Amino acid sequence: MILPIAFSGAHLDRADHLRNDPQALAAARNGSARLLRLDGLDAVLAGSGALLWDGIDRAAPDSELIFLGLDGEAACFAEVPAAQPLSGPHATPVNWHVMAVLPPHELAAYGTARSLVSWHGRHRFCAVCGSPTVLAKGGWQRTCTNAECRSEHFPRVDPVTIMLVEHEGRALLGRQPRFPQGRYSTLAGFVEPGETVEEAVAREVFEEAGVRVRDVRYVASQPWPFPSSLMIGCHAVAESDGLTIDTTELEDARWFTRAEVAEAMEAIGRGESGKAFGAPPPHAIAHVLMRWWLDLGQA
Repeated sequence: MILPIAFSGAHLDRADHLRNDPQALAAARNGSARLLRLDGLDAVLAGSGALLWDGIDRAAPDSELIFLGLDGEAACFAEVPAAQPLSGPHATPVNWHVMAVLPPHELAAYGTARSLVSWHGRHRFCAVCGSPTVLAKGGWQRTCTNAECRSEHFPRVDPVTIMLVEHEGRALLGRQPRFPQGRYSTLAGFVEPGETVEEAVAREVFEEAGVRVRDVRYVASQPWPFPSSLMIGCHAVAESDGLTIDTTELEDARWFTRAEVAEAMEAIGRGESGKAFGAPPPHAIAHVLMRWWLDLGQA
């Protein structure tokens, strides 16, 4: 069983036909159009704990508007302010709170908006010639303003493998220095140019923990807007359990029994740390992979 995955389940119709029709898109900015309120890149919540939406007339005159999609007949937008605040690459306590309170469809809408607004703020100039770029296709493209260049740039998504590696009924989990005290999680790493997902899993596990793996298989994926990754959840089998830890990547890595993982997962459900380690929270795909692995063992 795959648990609900945070930032998935968007209900907005992305309406590609409107993105490619400037006149229709302009007409969609009517009295029913809605504007998602953001504080920099953070979600702004209404008193009910849902996302806060305003009328489109509340957009700043110097901001760029990104078309998120249609909610019924209402067009939904987010704005890229003229001065884009910087944000770190990792989720903050504010972000984790939002993940805990928003319903899935609203969290998905926020995740899409956050990724897009962040990308636009970092791509105001052409990577080819350095000239300014302008928003196009409702915010799903930027185009170079240099008539001799006119390069088109598209919002990027960075593929990341995240994998639960097992050996004789134990799971390999690692710890990064930035993790809360006692927390361990599944290993992860970016897919590099020229790699398959399976090759990236094998390379990352060997680089970080010195373990060779086989039988890599896909389990589930998660869009992760910090700043804009696609987490590709996998399972792999280790050929041995000897560890050689790359301490530039991990503070520690260990093998944990199925019973230890089960106890840690029960503890995090109560908001507590397990006896052997602290499990990742339910909104992380690492949690989904660990729950999937426990269920697999009971099948």
